[in-house]
Amino acid sequence: MLIDINVDKIIKDYAAGEKNFQRVNLLEAELTNAFLQGTDFSYADLRQARLGKTNLSQACLRSANLSEAILWGIDLSEADLYRALLRETDLTGAKLVQTCLQEANLIKASLCGVNLNGANLSNSLLFEADFRPSTNQRTNLESAVLTGANLSYADLRAASLYHANLDGASLCRANLSRILEWEDLPTDLTEATLQGADLSYANLTGAILRKANLKAADLTGAILTDVDLEGAIMPDGTIYN
Repeated sequence: MLIDINVDKIIKDYAAGEKNFQRVNLLEAELTNAFLQGTDFSYADLRQARLGKTNLSQACLRSANLSEAILWGIDLSEADLYRALLRETDLTGAKLVQTCLQEANLIKASLCGVNLNGANLSNSLLFEADFRPSTNQRTNLESAVLTGANLSYADLRAASLYHANLDGASLCRANLSRILEWEDLPTDLTEATLQGADLSYANLTGAILRKANLKAADLTGAILTDVDLEGAIMPDGTIYN
């Protein structure tokens, strides 16, 4: 059962030391530029809320509903959004450094310019998401579903995309190369499925694509220097040996 509360009370209670706001009802709330570090909004209803520029670093939003919320520029660094609902949420320019987004629903979400350095999005749903982050090094996207997602020009260097579903995704001019300073951290696309994906002019230097499915993928102009394609299904359907 949700608890009705207004924004002014949240700000006042937080200033008094209260951080537990589980299951609160903040539908369409306006909480921009607030400082709410370390708060607990687990299971809260934040649909269509406006939280731009708010500091929610280290906050707990497990299973919270933030669908269609406006979160541009929000700081969710080290926050816990396990199984959170972020369907069609605007996270443009958000800071999600070391953020847990495991099994989160980000269908059709906007992640343009997001800093996902060290974030964990394993098993998350990112159907048709606009996923063009500015800094995305060492992001965990293992088994994430990115079907039809827009990752054009995305920086995915050293990301783990092991077993990720990228069917029909746009990776045009994306950077999936090994980071020179981290020779032991190539971009890992082992067993990823990229059927019909647009990888035109993408930089895959040093990437691991073992047993990846590239059937019907567009590799026009892609840089494939030192790519590990052992057992991969190539665009023409042949197996790479």
